Amino acid sequence: MKKFFFFIFIWLLFPSYVVSEEIFLSLKKDKVNVRYGPSFESPVKYIYKKINLPLKQIDKKENWRRIIDSKNNSGWIHWSQLKKNNSIILLEDKILFKNSSNFSKPIAKIKEGRLLIVQKCDGEWCKVKTQKIKGWVKIDKVWGLIN
Repeated sequence: MKKFFFFIFIWLLFPSYVVSEEIFLSLKKDKVNVRYGPSFESPVKYIYKKINLPLKQIDKKENWRRIIDSKNNSGWIHWSQLKKNNSIILLEDKILFKNSSNFSKPIAKIKEGRLLIVQKCDGEWCKVKTQKIKGWVKIDKVWGLIN
């Protein structure tokens, strides 16, 4: 019982240190400011210029989300610039298949670092599109999905 009251006491003293759920989000626009802190007064750290880029939310404060990208860059983005995740980045070269099977017809070789738009997922596979090509890719070694 003492431990319970101790944790309640700590939580009341330091509510902002409660860890938020890690989820993936995507950029809504093709130009998004990333800031040093969670406010518009905070200076811009860098600018993303890639719509649908997947980012991991590692913290939140009011209308701000602290994110980290696939290259370990982090900062704060206003929630209005983010949307539910709809993309992945390949962490290694992969083959795009016609169906969700290694025995299916290969369509294309997709290079590491390529951004793919996810249409739907089925277990270990996701149906994706990139430019004008659509197909299935195995989702091991990708950034943007919590497996």
